[in-house]
Amino acid sequence: MRILLAEDDPQLGDGLTVGLRQAGFTVDWVRDGQAADVALQAEAFDLLVLDLGLPRLGGLDVLARVRGRGQAVPVLILTARDAVGDKVAGLDGGADDYLVKPVDLDELAARIRALIRRSAGRSAPLLVWGELVLDPAARRLTRAGEPVELSGREFALLQMLLEGAGRVLTRSQLEQSLYGWGDEPDSNALEVHIHHLRKKLGSELIRTLRGVGYTIPR
Repeated sequence: MRILLAEDDPQLGDGLTVGLRQAGFTVDWVRDGQAADVALQAEAFDLLVLDLGLPRLGGLDVLARVRGRGQAVPVLILTARDAVGDKVAGLDGGADDYLVKPVDLDELAARIRALIRRSAGRSAPLLVWGELVLDPAARRLTRAGEPVELSGREFALLQMLLEGAGRVLTRSQLEQSLYGWGDEPDSNALEVHIHHLRKKLGSELIRTLRGVGYTIPR
């Protein structure tokens, strides 16, 4: 799952980027509101973590532009502003959650997972498909109760396909969610990950629609 982090504090932004990547997220980090707005118009993200006190364009202005364009990306405000009025303004402005700094990284990751889960129309914390049970919080996959070892990218790819079970996800959609800025995947990297998943989980799990993309049937 790909996150855009809009945070102007270098130390905090670096720490959040490292921590969220360790939690399994693909993270792109921008340091001002104008850059965040441009990124949100150019690329698809699963969630926006948004500071309010950003230079060039304030967080509430970024939020207003996002909702004004009709973008439904979940937004989690992460800010030092703890006044009730700021919280009301953020939530009424279209944010889905509001956290005050400093924040525990485990709590932040849990809130992100909850928001992404809700945006996908799912309430259960686990993704279940036949004998497969994927736990995004624990970063664990089991098959008939037995653990299955996956690489980080294999896990993320399988999670995306299970989240969208019944829908065809294009190559572009999958690659945008798997790879952030600065990642330079090989031209066949996605196919390699698909091949490894099929080898570990069975060839019938992931279906290819040639020229369109990949899907896991409901």
